[in-house]
Amino acid sequence: MFIRSLFTLVALALFAGSAIAQDIPAKLAPVGKGPLVGKYAAKGVQIYVCSAKGSANEWDFEAPEAELIDARGRLFAKHYAGPTWEALDGSKAVGKVLANEPAPKAGAIPWLLLSTQSSGSGVLGGAHFVQRVNTSGGVGPTGACPKAGTEQRVAYTADYIFYK
Repeated sequence: MFIRSLFTLVALALFAGSAIAQDIPAKLAPVGKGPLVGKYAAKGVQIYVCSAKGSANEWDFEAPEAELIDARGRLFAKHYAGPTWEALDGSKAVGKVLANEPAPKAGAIPWLLLSTQSSGSGVLGGAHFVQRVNTSGGVGPTGACPKAGTEQRVAYTADYIFYK
């Protein structure tokens, strides 16, 4: 409970300096975007798995695992492989990367623009675009990894902005 409350405070602080105040590169702007669904702070991990590549082992991105929190500090959705965002009402959006931009913060995963296919009649139903901005952390390990199948989870935060 304390962790959830602490995360809520962090999420609210993230919104104070989130995408509203940030410059989002033009190439990450959705073309013909519809109405804004919402902006959500995410906290979670980027999962990397050690894979055999010839005579060496290398880290490969596997999937994200995060929770998205709304401006009031309530859980909005879960984010997982696909990439998929699943709202509490059961509606889903599955993304495909259209554009990326290096994060302005060192050691942070890139900012993205994704097109989405959505399902369900809930809040994410009809969502067509997602932006991932204001990232922190999440960059995968570098160099050879110890053994194929080894997993490493790297903490990250980001803001996700959904458009219809």
